[in-house]
Amino acid sequence: MALTPDQILAAHKANLETLMGLTHKAFEGVEKLVELNVAATRAALSDVSTNTSAVLDAKNAQDLMSVQSSLLQPMAEKTAAYSRHLYEIAASTSLEFSKAFENKAVEAQSKFNEFVDTASKNAPAGSESAVAVMKTAVAAANNAYDSVQKAVKQAGEVAETNFNTITNNAVNAAGTVSAAATAKRR
Repeated sequence: MALTPDQILAAHKANLETLMGLTHKAFEGVEKLVELNVAATRAALSDVSTNTSAVLDAKNAQDLMSVQSSLLQPMAEKTAAYSRHLYEIAASTSLEFSKAFENKAVEAQSKFNEFVDTASKNAPAGSESAVAVMKTAVAAANNAYDSVQKAVKQAGEVAETNFNTITNNAVNAAGTVSAAATAKRR
């Protein structure tokens, strides 16, 4: 099965379009990351100004400790929110790349199956067992690929669930510590 120049040109064009699309998605991800970091930096500078004023206004050590404990919960929440946004950007960009690679893999798998079918139809007499072995190997490879894809998706879902659980636990722990510190001073 020989490829014609038009088929080769079409394949190169499709690959170039995929590359350009992925490049665009990568830049979108970087752009979102820069926006997130600028917003986080702006908020941090504002918080530093406000918190410095609160610390300087403290009259004694107890007031200073009160200010410090009151800052713990909001800082934990902001850190968790930043982490969530960062994770969402990374997951979104990764999903786009995964979809593109998955589509290309399905396309390649389809073309290979066509090749095997064409080769088996044109195989010389007496090679039926070799063709059957080839088809079985292709089917096994396809099943293995599908299993790996499912496992990767499940691992991603587990990682996302764990990330959310850890983030929520950290925010809750900071709130508990802050509340305990405030109650202890009273």
